[in-house]
Amino acid sequence: MPLYEHVFLARQDLAQAQVDALAENATKIIEDNGGKVVKTETWGLRSLAYRIQKNRKAHYVLLDVDAPAPVVAELERQTQINEDVIRYMTIRVDAHEQGPSAMMRRNERSERGERGGDRDRMSRSDRGPRRDQFEA
Repeated sequence: MPLYEHVFLARQDLAQAQVDALAENATKIIEDNGGKVVKTETWGLRSLAYRIQKNRKAHYVLLDVDAPAPVVAELERQTQINEDVIRYMTIRVDAHEQGPSAMMRRNERSERGERGGDRDRMSRSDRGPRRDQFEA
């Protein structure tokens, strides 16, 4: 079966229990129609880049889905009807990411207080000659 990632944004004024209920409802829709949810991640309440329907923040939820296309169409139809969901996006992927998603790893890194990522800092002499040192 094809693999999908389904992300939806729920209104900011919902409690975490209501957001979990939305994820369970989406899981139920998928499983009732012959698909399965491989992984569910709740990314928490995050700020939006711009206001959507008067919301400045939203609860983000990711579902990794293994289901045929009609199941995904039904999930999107049901999601579109729900007033608590302000945005959603479903994409087809070749393989699901193993372990936590990039958003979850990012949250773990920020909680530990790491800075700079895995970039290697090089001094000027390590990078080679500057462009203005070349003769034309």
